[in-house]
Order: sequence, then structure tokens, then C-alpha cells
Amino acid sequence: MAVCVAVIAKENYPLYIRSAPTENELKFHYMVHTSLDVVDEKISAMGKALVDQRELYLGLLYPTEDYKVYGYVTNSKVKFVMVVDSSNTALRDNEIRSMFRKLHNSYTDVMCNPFYNPGDRIQSRAFDNMVTSMMIQVC
Repeated sequence: MAVCVAVIAKENYPLYIRSAPTENELKFHYMVHTSLDVVDEKISAMGKALVDQRELYLGLLYPTEDYKVYGYVTNSKVKFVMVVDSSNTALRDNEIRSMFRKLHNSYTDVMCNPFYNPGDRIQSRAFDNMVTSMMIQVC
């Protein structure tokens, strides 16, 4: 189960951050922002190597004792970061990928809204409901 989901803009400021246990919210914000360095390293490594540019999933960014941090980047360099409880061993890489695909599809729906200004914080109720359902259940 995801305990924190974040959408980070191309310029590395948060567009959306949601964490499930609110008492550890600052800890999750710190984990998300420290993972941006790893995301940038992986993006630059992908640029140098001749790999498939359509591969948006970055995989496991780094594990901690209690959590695992996964990353995903869109073609427009918007980053999705997901913090998952490491005690959940049933969660496989394919489920993480499908969670990121759902998040990307919902983000695309937000971008298609004519009343949304790109670069503003995401305040869509539908996006928030999708993230909440992702945090409650595992795909």
C-alpha cells in the first residue's frame, strides 16, 4: 500500500503531495524531496545510454528500513514519486507500474481540464479520490 504519493513539476516544486498517516507527513515530504536527486541521476543516465525513451518507470529509487521509494517520469519531465511500506512483500513491480499508469492517466485528465493552469497545485477532487483509493488498496 502506498503511504505517500507526490507529483513534482519539471522545476522540482511539488504540484501535489498526499500522505496517509498524517503524523509522519514531514518525514514523507523529506523522503520525496531527497529522492529527486536519484530521479535526476536516473534521467541523465537514461539520456546517455541508448535505451528505450518510452520507458517512463524508473523503478526503485532507494529503500529505507521501513519504506521503499519508487519513481516515474513523464515525457514532459513531471515526476511521480511513491513511497510504499516495505512490510508489504506482496506488492510486486508490476503492481507498482500499474499504480503509476493510473496516476499518469489521472494526471493527464487534470491537464486536459481547460480550467487548470499548468504549474499550479493540483486541486482536482477526482485526482484526489483516485490517489486516496490507491493508498487504501493495492491495485
